[in-house]
Amino acid sequence: MDSEATNKILIFGGTGYIGKYMVKASVSLGHKTYVYARPISEKTSLSKLQLQKEFQSLGVIIVQGELDEHEKLVSVIREVDVVISALAYPQVLDQFKIIDAIKVAGNIKRFLPSDFGCEEDRVRPLPPFDNFLEKKRRIRRAIEAAGIPYTFVSANCFGAYFVNFLLRPYDQPDHILVYGSGEAKALPHPENIPISILHCIFVKGEMMSFELDKNDIEASKLYSDFQFSTIDQLLDIFLSDPPRPASAAFE
Repeated sequence: MDSEATNKILIFGGTGYIGKYMVKASVSLGHKTYVYARPISEKTSLSKLQLQKEFQSLGVIIVQGELDEHEKLVSVIREVDVVISALAYPQVLDQFKIIDAIKVAGNIKRFLPSDFGCEEDRVRPLPPFDNFLEKKRRIRRAIEAAGIPYTFVSANCFGAYFVNFLLRPYDQPDHILVYGSGEAKALPHPENIPISILHCIFVKGEMMSFELDKNDIEASKLYSDFQFSTIDQLLDIFLSDPPRPASAAFE
């Protein structure tokens, strides 16, 4: 690979659900890859420890630190070209600390915040999900105001994740939960968030409710050689070899 086409990439949340795939993809593309991770403690899970060892075997540089350590953030950011945040939703607003450090460092070519869900500026779902998205909108506005070069990635709520969450073929339950019996009952927070997300995707069809504009690009145009799975193909996989459903943290 042409060395001029590679970058030094720092990933926050690199041991999480989405982040671990980003780390491995970055390495496979020849980029020098850093992961900013919480310091190892007695509370660190075995799976996280094993994943960090796997990353190190791939040549990933693990930087242990907290997001409150401003000087450490600035120092490591000055060593890289691109910053990617894959922090989980409970840490979304902690990205203000990353933004502040990027402004001080002054060298970042591109910042990708932890979006990856839906296009939050163009959908208006039920209040539990909209309140969830409002935190991400605040991060977007802060990035724009800071003049940081950015890319917002909208994955339209990851079809595989949410179709699996809705259908749960792995569980093979002996009963089905039907929402909307006519007896309206409010779900407590945060249990109301995933239900409002499913309503947004599968009832209102918000992921298909807008057109791309001149500043947008469809991912398949960037990765024309990548073989994407259709929903039909995905359902076939779910029938033959259903994966365990994942569950995002909402608080």
